[in-house]
Amino acid sequence: SVKFARKPEMEEMIARWRQYDVLVTSYDLLKRDIAEYEGLSFRYEFIDEAQYIKNQSTQASTSVKALDAEVRFALTGTPVENSLSDLWSIFDFVLPGYLYHYAKFRRKYEIPITRDNDSEAIESLREQVQPFILRRTKKEVLSELPDKIESTVYVEMEEEQRSVYAANLAMARSELEEELDRVGFEQSRIKILALITKLRHLCCHPNLVLEGYEGGSAKLELCMELLHDSLEEGHKVLIFSQFVSMLGVIGAELEKEGISYFLLKGDTPSEERVRLVKTFNSDDTQVFLISLRAGGTGLNLTAADVVIHYDPWWNLSVQNQATDRAHRIGQEKNVQVFKLLVKDSIEDKIDELQHRKESISRSVITENETYISNMDKDDMLALFRE
Repeated sequence: SVKFARKPEMEEMIARWRQYDVLVTSYDLLKRDIAEYEGLSFRYEFIDEAQYIKNQSTQASTSVKALDAEVRFALTGTPVENSLSDLWSIFDFVLPGYLYHYAKFRRKYEIPITRDNDSEAIESLREQVQPFILRRTKKEVLSELPDKIESTVYVEMEEEQRSVYAANLAMARSELEEELDRVGFEQSRIKILALITKLRHLCCHPNLVLEGYEGGSAKLELCMELLHDSLEEGHKVLIFSQFVSMLGVIGAELEKEGISYFLLKGDTPSEERVRLVKTFNSDDTQVFLISLRAGGTGLNLTAADVVIHYDPWWNLSVQNQATDRAHRIGQEKNVQVFKLLVKDSIEDKIDELQHRKESISRSVITENETYISNMDKDDMLALFRE
């Protein structure tokens, strides 16, 4: 059994730290208790899921870097989630100063690589970080793991949804042009991301945006078709979406059709999360609806062998981590993965942009990542073209 200590108990335990061989804590607890560690020295410090310190200014990042340790290790499956600054922050923990101050790293590597795809900068950075990265792919570690078969499935919007989408695309383009004229590109990023999200919602289902919309959703129909086929063949299915509201729509559809399901969101208590996972892996519940961010790590759902990404996340590594909830140790069947895209939409354009950008990180870390957060002006404006 595991006992979770309250703050007074934690203070007492930390004070007796020399009695223990290993101290285990969480990012949240360390942030809360960091003052209690002042003056303590450790031989080793390990951090797991090191992408949590990708933002150098967060409390999680400053807390782990404040501990006094002779040797540091960072474990992560996604060293670059959004930009090369993620990699810099992890190295700033493992080897402070090795990749310079962030301003110099940005000048020397991040800007030339992300903006210009500078091959010399890519090679220089790769050579600098490679000696300190021990990387093992899943195939190397789990040679007998069943195959993962990935398919991108395109669907075309029907007339009413297409009409709604086209009207909102035109309005978004007009709003964007006005915003750019008023405050410029750098100050418009939040507005741009809000417009992108609205268009992605419309691809998922227009009623996420338009109250009273009574038309259909081509993607929802495709999802239900794939789901029916999978269930008829005896498969269990995971469905991931970034949007909790869309999971609600899918859940309502499942209820209408008498299909059993569980729902996991970011606010699902940890005890309930454990119970849902254990039950799904052992009973006859057919579908697990999972918020992408809530279900990207820490879940073992090998009872499922079909994964549907309803609205693919523009960071491929996060999407792959979600798929790996089923494609992992304990899986005995081949895993079929479907990525659903609305043809001739912003989703289609984001997918194209992903594949253009992913070569940057593959060159540095040899792992497919994306750089959507660092899109330049031309990339972003291209998303709003017809």
